[in-house]
Amino acid sequence: MLAWLRAEGRRLAHTCLWSWQGWAAAWASEKSLRQWSLANVLSAMAAFALPLSPAERAMILALGLLVLAAELANTAIEAVVDFVTPDQHPLAGKAKDCGSAMVAVTAIAAGVAWVVLIWGLIRAA
Repeated sequence: MLAWLRAEGRRLAHTCLWSWQGWAAAWASEKSLRQWSLANVLSAMAAFALPLSPAERAMILALGLLVLAAELANTAIEAVVDFVTPDQHPLAGKAKDCGSAMVAVTAIAAGVAWVVLIWGLIRAA
């Protein structure tokens, strides 16, 4: 049992290290990740400043994190496509466009949530 716990601890440590390396690499090279991170900080500040329920705050914070996850996935897609082929190819373009659309859809979801919450606050006032 102790050996299993040590192995799981090492696996978790490696997973955390690799995740941090991925974040750091994307942060260094992707202006859009830095912009979405700033948007997340501002969104979180607003979520805690406004009279929202814990569930509403959780939804806003989670949607913001999903936007960051989508941006990281888009960065990964673009890196793999660029690694596989430097040439212009319709499938490469499709992959990159779909990655971008993924970020847009998650950002729209976060925006819709904010609009609904703000509308509710206005109506309640």
